[in-house]
Amino acid sequence: MSGFNKVVNSYEEAMAGLKDGMTVIAGGFGLCGIPENLIAQVKKMGTKDLTIVSNNCGVDGFGLGVLLEDRQVKKMVSSYVGENALFMKQLLAGELEVELTPQGTLAEKMRAGGAGIPAFYTATGYGTPVAEGKDVREFNGRNYILEESITGDFAIVKGWKADKFGNVVYRHTAQNFNPMAATAGKITVVEVEEIVEPGELDPAHIHTPGIYVDRLIVGTFEKRIEQRTVRT
Repeated sequence: MSGFNKVVNSYEEAMAGLKDGMTVIAGGFGLCGIPENLIAQVKKMGTKDLTIVSNNCGVDGFGLGVLLEDRQVKKMVSSYVGENALFMKQLLAGELEVELTPQGTLAEKMRAGGAGIPAFYTATGYGTPVAEGKDVREFNGRNYILEESITGDFAIVKGWKADKFGNVVYRHTAQNFNPMAATAGKITVVEVEEIVEPGELDPAHIHTPGIYVDRLIVGTFEKRIEQRTVRT
């Protein structure tokens, strides 16, 4: 990797520098658009005491769920427990710290962190346990609570296509949290299905500019579906 070229050739190189106790922001929604190979590399490294910021924690045995198996995660900042029995078990047993955050608030926490905004007011969560201990202000007759933004030591992101300079395009609903996550990491690592030469992507189609991306790797993906319903 040199100059503007963000491409790395191994997952070991992609996640180099990840250490115990760090905060990792992960894109994805359920199993859609998750950086599954980067997650697998974190599993392989055995890094522990991690704070993971993501919409949810994958499922049992796949996605971020694999990091729970060896208790690599100290804290989850997420919107819901989802279809993950081990996540629920560790939460209820008090073995895993969980900060449940409304979905839109979580997305804005990432976006604000990436934009250098330390905090923002939102009406979401006012009058609920979400608001406990937070500053409350009234604007135009409505109450809002102060939420702090989020940044991470690493951000791990799944894109569809990118050029070697790190300009990334996401595909359909796999975009989800990925663009916000990509801006909020001190080191942002993106894995994609295809890497092309600079100039091949239409500038109007780029979702994440390469300025936000530190490392880029091409991978193959299982793209597992959580629940498949078909007609008889």
